[in-house]
Amino acid sequence: RLVREFVAQNNTSQIKHVIQILSQEFALSQHPHSRKGGLIGLAACSIALGKDSGLYLKELIEPVLTCFNDADSRLRYYACEALYNIVKVARGSVLPHFNVLFDGLSKLAADPDPNVKSGSELLDRLLKDIVTESNQFDLVSFIPLLRERIYSNNQYARQFIISWILVLESVPDINLLDYLPEILDGLFQILGDNSKEIRKMCEVALGEFLKEIKKNPSSVKFAEMANILVIHCQASDDLIQLTAMCWMREFIQLAGRVMLPYSSGILTAVLPCLSYDDRKKNIKEVANVCNQSLMKLVIPEDDDVDEAKQPMPVPAEPASEETLSKAEAVSGGESLLARAIRGARPERIPVTLNLDGIVQVLDCHLHDTSIGMMTRIAVLKWLYHLYIKTPRKMFRHTDSLFPILLRTLSDESDEVILKDLEVLAEIASSPAGQTEGQGPAEGPEARPSPAELHVPGRGSPLSSSGTKGMECSPSTPTMNSYFYKFMINLLKRFSSERKLLETRGAFIIRQLCLLLNAENIFHSMADILLREEDLKFASTMVHTLNTILLTSSELFQLRNQLKDLKTQESRNLFCCLYRSWCHNPVTTVSLCFLTQNYKHAYDLIQKFGDLEVTVDFLTEVDKLVQLIECPIFTYLRLQLLDVKNNPYLIKALYGLLMLLPQSSAFQLLSHRLQCVPNPELMQT
Repeated sequence: RLVREFVAQNNTSQIKHVIQILSQEFALSQHPHSRKGGLIGLAACSIALGKDSGLYLKELIEPVLTCFNDADSRLRYYACEALYNIVKVARGSVLPHFNVLFDGLSKLAADPDPNVKSGSELLDRLLKDIVTESNQFDLVSFIPLLRERIYSNNQYARQFIISWILVLESVPDINLLDYLPEILDGLFQILGDNSKEIRKMCEVALGEFLKEIKKNPSSVKFAEMANILVIHCQASDDLIQLTAMCWMREFIQLAGRVMLPYSSGILTAVLPCLSYDDRKKNIKEVANVCNQSLMKLVIPEDDDVDEAKQPMPVPAEPASEETLSKAEAVSGGESLLARAIRGARPERIPVTLNLDGIVQVLDCHLHDTSIGMMTRIAVLKWLYHLYIKTPRKMFRHTDSLFPILLRTLSDESDEVILKDLEVLAEIASSPAGQTEGQGPAEGPEARPSPAELHVPGRGSPLSSSGTKGMECSPSTPTMNSYFYKFMINLLKRFSSERKLLETRGAFIIRQLCLLLNAENIFHSMADILLREEDLKFASTMVHTLNTILLTSSELFQLRNQLKDLKTQESRNLFCCLYRSWCHNPVTTVSLCFLTQNYKHAYDLIQKFGDLEVTVDFLTEVDKLVQLIECPIFTYLRLQLLDVKNNPYLIKALYGLLMLLPQSSAFQLLSHRLQCVPNPELMQT
């Protein structure tokens, strides 16, 4: 009644005096009952003031909010009730004080007393109604408070925060999407809450944001949120990881090349997920889409721009130390992620591909023996893709990648080896790998030195130095300076790891013959083996190469070339092979059979009498007899009909027969030779 009278008289000083007495002497009194009376009095003042209460809100609200922290739960309830009445009367006038009200309410939301909590919920609903119906809400000043409160670990406080985010999202005039980078990290943390209800609420909020992003991609600050997603794509919580991965998929597809500067971080998060089992099938599938979409963003033009001259993305504003440290933790401190969560403005600054960061991540994954097969395959696909799209820049990294690519040939999986061979073949044949007397490929092993790898001149076409022997072949120019280095290192690997040669040697060489030029492979390997000091290995390797040459469908063309020796190139190849094949007597004879040098084959077999005949030697003769019965040597068997013109072929076969003990191979060859017709009968 008193306040109403003062309002009627427009006596503001007396009104302030009444409020001050109620605040200082009652609401903030040491005595609990006085505090209760003061709260009721302040609420009564507000009701009496009516629409004029907005003029005195600061004086009315502050003492009530102080009582929110009272140790007495009844007092906290009274404070809640008093504030409800003050806000109900003032309505939209309380919005300038929204932050302090929100701050107080967020504390009451976690109050242990159920009555206080229930009172705060009523006040909360009222405040939400006021915000929803008003167009005066100051979002800019509210965001810092929301960003701070969103990191609360209390379930009720989290529920309170999410409920407010959902309300603000639903108001058409409030564009919360602009400030999503400020709160996205906190939302993902709440998504990992133990309460199913809170997780569900958070899922709904994130789902609404994603819908908005899809509707208005042009206004979304993708770059500012990229690293936040990278962090949460590596979360141990399945729901957080799946949700973050789904967001990442949408970001890559909607933002396109804006996401390229964050590629190494994205790959750090995505690649391990590709090896997940069926328990995490959903995450694996989404990660796969992310990986494929990101790969498509790399284009040949990325090879043209000189990174040193390319302007770097300028941060919109400095990132917080906490965010930066998290981002660096993800990438191992790479400059890419340390560039700050506030990303580039894609419309003004060209996007650059940070190839160094990507290669570093791929290299780390290849070195990690614990990663799954699908991840290793994906890494190799990435390397192959980068060598195709950006060969010039990739060759700067070839020397560092080469050793691990060679080691990967020992992988347990055939699929991994196939992909690895594709990458190595691309390195060995790419024009970008050609060096003009300089560049990374010019190392001690890039090309063979005459002292190490070349056979001394013997007046043959192959007596030139270095790789000139290979350059006789018309197809050799397609190979670059890494090709010979690859061949040297592959043979070294076979030498040091005999099991690899036994189990995968033929498979690797056959695949390389499909991917590269088969003639060059055999030419260079023969050239290298000529100077091999480990004679046992040289003999085994020659035997392996010979078996591949004689039996593989991939080498049909090369066999035909050697069979006729019609061209200078084929004759050069035969000479080169012959010298190395001499490491193994039986393979040398089989090469003579293939090239129809029957007299020489017969001469060699005559010399076998001077050799030590071991079980291994007889086994190889046995295998050669089996080969003669194969379709590859059909032409040889038909030549047995022409006894008159092929006497040395028949003599050579009889020579093999005489070397063999009475075995199944002996019987086989004996039966074949019994079929050779009498030359008298063959006369026409």
